Amino acid sequence: MSRFLFVVPPFVGHINPAAAVAAELTRRGHRVAWAGLPGLVEELAGPDADIHPCEVPRDLRRPPELRGAAALRYLWQDFLAPLAMAMAPGVERAAAAFRPDVIVADQQALSGALTAERLGIPYATSATTSAEFSGALAGMPKVDEWIHGLLAGLRAELGDPARTHDPRFSPDLVLAFTTTALTGESAAPPQTRFVGPALARRPDTTPFPWEWLDPARHTVLVSLGTANTDLGGRFLTECAAAVRERSPHLQAVIADLGGVLEGTWDDTVLAVRRMPQLALLRRASAVVCHAGHNTVAESLLHGVPLVVAPIRDDQPVIAAQLTTAGAGIRVRFGRGDRHAIGAALDAVLTAPEYRAAARRVQESFRAAGGAAAAATHLEEVATPIEENEEVAPTGQGEPGRS
Repeated sequence: MSRFLFVVPPFVGHINPAAAVAAELTRRGHRVAWAGLPGLVEELAGPDADIHPCEVPRDLRRPPELRGAAALRYLWQDFLAPLAMAMAPGVERAAAAFRPDVIVADQQALSGALTAERLGIPYATSATTSAEFSGALAGMPKVDEWIHGLLAGLRAELGDPARTHDPRFSPDLVLAFTTTALTGESAAPPQTRFVGPALARRPDTTPFPWEWLDPARHTVLVSLGTANTDLGGRFLTECAAAVRERSPHLQAVIADLGGVLEGTWDDTVLAVRRMPQLALLRRASAVVCHAGHNTVAESLLHGVPLVVAPIRDDQPVIAAQLTTAGAGIRVRFGRGDRHAIGAALDAVLTAPEYRAAARRVQESFRAAGGAAAAATHLEEVATPIEENEEVAPTGQGEPGRS
């Protein structure tokens, strides 16, 4: 039995895959603990989770108008770096109390990797987005240099100054919750294992009026994620209008966290604060979203094509991967109106090549092994292969490609 400490940022999309892997490790008899924001981790990992609290910056919201380079600078300078500094004392206390064999550090919870290297604990990287493998900064050397300078400063404060590797990529294991069927040929380091999406087995108890769904019409899910509530009002309104123009053969469930469409419930558009997304994906014909990695991956795992409107951060990268794979269409978030959104929906619902491409990615995701493959790779980090040669690991995932 081994001990695994998961270090996660306060983001739903980063905790959900980790929760699925943690549940699989627990099922196999290992001990699991968490370092993160207690309320959010408990909600997603379950009430029995062993949680060691970490401080996080008080204001997790950022100015909604930020885009491009300004958004990237804010993400690193005003969020990820302060998050690392705020979480580090809690991570160190968790390591001292739990005594993990392996720390599983989310790529955006930098204190996990840096604390592990300073304490001499093996760590694995949990990469919940493939953007870091895309080479997106290859044409921006000054930006890349600036980020590495910031990482060096954090390492001097929190890690082992003698180490030289990029802390976002563990030298032992990087778990990528996608496959190259979506990312294409990747710049991932060779210790990367592409395991596909990892979904928790816990049932989603979110209430939903299932009788509302009309089996004679296509169902479209619309979601802009949990971090874009302040931005999405106009876009959600245009999505609702596009669907209403196609009401004879289309209906939509819209995740409306900000209450922009408050009270909207007719036979064509249903706006809800929360939706049981995975259960609805089994009934969906298409998804409209912001190209957040989790929503894209979960949709493709169900063979559902997408219309994506990326806003910022890794979303343009994921959108480009999706369209290159042929499993969806991109529209402009700022200018996308009911006509553009409607035309894109018409295409992904009627042109068979989009669904065929989504199913090709779906097959690669299923073959990669998900949470089971990730758990096996983590077990190998906890128990070096030379000590366990007689054990035939299952669910190997897809090796990294450099």
